[in-house]
Amino acid sequence: MGANVSAISDPDGEGPSSRPKLGDIPESCVASVLMYLDPIEICKLARLNRAFRGASSADFIWESKLPSNYRFIMEKLLDDENALADLGKKDLYARLCRPNPFDSGTKEVWLDKNTGGVCLAISSKALTITGSDDRRYWNHISTDESRFQTVAYLQQIWWFEADGEFEFQFPAGTYSLFFRLQLGKPLKRMGRRICNTEQVHGWDIKPVRFELMTSDGQHAVSQCFLDNTGNWIQYHVGDFVVERPNELTKIKFSLTQIDCTHTKGGLCLDAVFIYPEASSLSSDNLRSFKGVAS
Repeated sequence: MGANVSAISDPDGEGPSSRPKLGDIPESCVASVLMYLDPIEICKLARLNRAFRGASSADFIWESKLPSNYRFIMEKLLDDENALADLGKKDLYARLCRPNPFDSGTKEVWLDKNTGGVCLAISSKALTITGSDDRRYWNHISTDESRFQTVAYLQQIWWFEADGEFEFQFPAGTYSLFFRLQLGKPLKRMGRRICNTEQVHGWDIKPVRFELMTSDGQHAVSQCFLDNTGNWIQYHVGDFVVERPNELTKIKFSLTQIDCTHTKGGLCLDAVFIYPEASSLSSDNLRSFKGVAS
């Protein structure tokens, strides 16, 4: 009876095993399709079977996902130039999706896993902060709330100014720059996160001013009051456009409140972040405000 059922289901008498299966598709065909998907989708499909898993490792797929400046990035990260040649493109992409410190650990670069966009973080230790060498005004405190494990904490000062500059070879596109700030000092007590706001003052009297300039003449200025106590906020400074990806772009940025009629204090300055426009941004609160761009 079983043979008769088999014969009915397969007129050729070869049984169900003769039908084409997903695993019968040639790896080269699968790879050609995967190339048009985003990295997350490729990794999901790689779990289907051996053919998809093998195809998902093809160098030409992952080279198309890597940013145009990936060699520039790897030169900053690798001491041995030959190590770049030893990495497959999939392994290279995976490595770049992790936070990669450079410049003595004061900066990090990584790729957005979904888009392959280049993201950057610049520690407060890489900024020029007025009075930061005087412990009466500033000190660096350790905290696991920062990707750099340390933030600059302002106790009190009359003239508040933090400046930075950075030169990098960005892929073509639009980028946004943010300062990550918090009013209040992060602490842990009995294993619970708390925020000491005793020294927070002066930020509701006059707004802070944010400024961004690039080496090709782009300029953005904006300002706002700092009023969200106890929460990390990424304040949007401005955007810049990169049209020449093979050239270095130099950016300068600043955060100031230099009205000396009053003191201000109780502010944590963590880092500056640069994200491509299409990036899935950090889970931190983001704040944009009206400004003047030129």
